[in-house]
Amino acid sequence: MSIKPTPEPNTIESTQLLTPLTSLLGIRAPVIQAPIGSFSCPELAAAVSEAGGLGTLALSWDSLSGCREKISATQAGTQAPFAINLVLEWDQTDRLDACLDSGVKIVSFFWGDASRYIPLAHRAGAKTIVIVGSSKEARRAADAGADVIVCQGFEAGGHVRGVAGSIALIPAVVDAVAPVPVVAAGGIADGRGLAAALSLGAAGIWMGTRFSASTESRAHLEFKKRLISSGESDTEYLYLFDGGWPNAPHRVLRNSTIDGWYKAGQPNTGLRPNENQVIGQSASGKDILRYDDTPPVAGMSGDWEACALYAGQGTGVIKEIKPARSIVNEIVRDARNTILSLAQAVEISGN
Repeated sequence: MSIKPTPEPNTIESTQLLTPLTSLLGIRAPVIQAPIGSFSCPELAAAVSEAGGLGTLALSWDSLSGCREKISATQAGTQAPFAINLVLEWDQTDRLDACLDSGVKIVSFFWGDASRYIPLAHRAGAKTIVIVGSSKEARRAADAGADVIVCQGFEAGGHVRGVAGSIALIPAVVDAVAPVPVVAAGGIADGRGLAAALSLGAAGIWMGTRFSASTESRAHLEFKKRLISSGESDTEYLYLFDGGWPNAPHRVLRNSTIDGWYKAGQPNTGLRPNENQVIGQSASGKDILRYDDTPPVAGMSGDWEACALYAGQGTGVIKEIKPARSIVNEIVRDARNTILSLAQAVEISGN
């Protein structure tokens, strides 16, 4: 890891924090924007990459033409590396082929065995990232040839792979897959989190909730406001929002749908209050049902608050909606300063 005293703001050097991850992926800052589902978009991915991090497009449910259009739009917004993400709960062979044919050079996989997809990406000259929730799963991914491992702690928002907290999971995964670079995910939303992840052996961080509250994110504005007003204890880990993705645990902000379900005694699917009730429409006019896995996206109408409000425990340190570039720059600057101050404190105490 390369650290120097923070120079004048707005210089390229001030946004650099070099680790094995940055060298491998050709980026300047070890900050990866998590896919964040419907909140991701070419504008966000390009902005993160332009700032020196790695932007990501979530393409798991897009048509093949939709994948190509989003990739093309991102390529028009940046010449820096960016990634696409595919959820392996469903077969993704055709989407992967379409993305690789469009020139994608970094692919991340989530929620399943990536072993049959990794060679396809490598043959096209692409690097692969696999998100895991345990050291055992990490070892399998590394043995399959993954170039980068993301370990997702229990604190994470959205769909959650693991059950261990980040502070226990990160060093266990680092030990399991060395020398493969490990990226920390779950509850990280500022520079102190990046510094902590690096101290545990990670080579970078993976952030979703913080970028959901970015200017470029496609999240509903009222949801962004809810994120920056929420605390670290305002989320729930549930299987509740299962319409579209059953049997997948997730972390969300507590809302009226959850309160109603608790009040009813937490009944099983099919017996929950207001099951199949239409609570809104997407910008394209598609009905959104209560308990759907659909988050509140910009342009929706209806009751955004009753939707799946995906968020991690890092909400406690998110205080402002900001452009993605500012978020990346601030996190790198604060991480550098944290690391330097710790080094100085150790040196002083050692004397």
